[in-house]
Amino acid sequence: MADTIKIRRALISVSNKTGVVELAKVLEAQGVEILSTGGTLKVLRDAGVHVISVPTFTGSPEVMGGRVKTLHPRIHAGLLYRRGNAKDEEELAQLESKPIDLVIVNLYPFKETVARADATHEEIVENIDIGGPSMLRSAAKNYTSVTVVVDSADYQILQEELESHECATTPEFRQRCAAKAFELTAQYEAAIASYFGSLDDGADTQFPEILTRSYRRRSSLRYGENPHQEASVYEEPGFSAPNLLSAKILSGKELSYNNFSDLEACLDMILDFSEPFACLLKHANPCGAAVGSTLVEAYRRAYECDPLSAFGCIIGLNREVDLECAEELHKTQFVECMLAPSFTDEAFKLLKKKKARRILTLSQITDGRGEGEMVYRFIRGGLLAQTADAHELDPGDLKVVTKRPPTDDELQDLLFAWKAVKHTKSNAIVLAKNRATVGIGMGQTSRVDSGFMAVKRAGERAKGAVMASDAFYPMPDGVEVGTDAGVTAIIQPGGSKGDQGAIDAADKAGATMVFTGVRHFKH
Repeated sequence: MADTIKIRRALISVSNKTGVVELAKVLEAQGVEILSTGGTLKVLRDAGVHVISVPTFTGSPEVMGGRVKTLHPRIHAGLLYRRGNAKDEEELAQLESKPIDLVIVNLYPFKETVARADATHEEIVENIDIGGPSMLRSAAKNYTSVTVVVDSADYQILQEELESHECATTPEFRQRCAAKAFELTAQYEAAIASYFGSLDDGADTQFPEILTRSYRRRSSLRYGENPHQEASVYEEPGFSAPNLLSAKILSGKELSYNNFSDLEACLDMILDFSEPFACLLKHANPCGAAVGSTLVEAYRRAYECDPLSAFGCIIGLNREVDLECAEELHKTQFVECMLAPSFTDEAFKLLKKKKARRILTLSQITDGRGEGEMVYRFIRGGLLAQTADAHELDPGDLKVVTKRPPTDDELQDLLFAWKAVKHTKSNAIVLAKNRATVGIGMGQTSRVDSGFMAVKRAGERAKGAVMASDAFYPMPDGVEVGTDAGVTAIIQPGGSKGDQGAIDAADKAGATMVFTGVRHFKH
């Protein structure tokens, strides 16, 4: 690879003009000749920067309404010619072209245009950049001699590089820039392919033949699940539904790998509730959840489900946290993270007193779940893809299978418990009373064992509680664990060959049972 390369000529053509004037002035001050096109040319000239238009450089005017500007042999020869190659240099001279050592290009806002509800197909197509990706690929291919910058966030880094090496760049810097350029063009082409695939009525847009998704590293993490593991967090450019990477960390240390995992489970649960709601999670499992007339009431009742497991938990809330609620939260011995749409000034002032406590806000919490969500899980050599479990149970779809139907109060608790069990690792059993969990059993290889866990944690509170199971009871023993503890109502999917035995066990205990026809496995 060549050594440092002096920057003598730069081509600047950007859609996002953030910081471009300041950068161009730095280049001009170091004697760099600047070429530019269209809107960028005007912005730079208006700012007093001396710029040569691309048509002047190429000797050809822009044509096709500006569609063809930089697609010219003199541009791409200036980018692609191999320095020190006699034949290339001879052909460059014959073309009356000159070397271009630096390309600063970002692309038309295709993704942003697609995301706009009022964007027409014609407007979307016009925002497919052709010249930009072509220049990026040419410059990046010839990275041994050409520097390519695609992100305004890197302008300061470029300036520091030039200042450190007398207006030149190092091989290592050019290679990193080339990688970023190819990453950008790959993401761009994938977005275009996805859009055109969505226009095909016969195509499967959720599960395309080729799945192209790209992620950008947001930051490295201190470690992974355990201190001996390395980890980083990546973000998907353009993702707009409620997500943790849009959250603001108001206080506390940076998030760990396990924090992200637990917070993701917390956010997923919050998005299913519209009433004032609070949940406490540990190891991506709820250890308490409740709704209330106020947020502080919801939190108190959620915490009471399992105070022992609440130590070191994640707390999620779906309303602004006021001082009264903050005072209750502040009593909890040790909390890893708190996530809410917002905190009042008084509430935040109190809660930030514990320095290790991470306090996050995400205003999107109140927006609810995004439409058409997909869930991906990596496996060795590939990945699994599925639509998100966004099923909302209609009370009218419930099938009463016992002699006694549920009372109105029992029905409300059953619907609440069914939402809570959806977010509990299988096999999952949730006991609830007055729309608050009182006992949770999860992650057991036997549903009966999960039932024993739930009733043990509930204790006396199991009397008069309802019970939710994420999948059917194949035998009566799981039902009996609940009714023996005092459960009066049960909600489960049904559909087992052993349904009648489970129904008979409920009838024998005088309990009511309803079938949903839908299960909520969470592995």
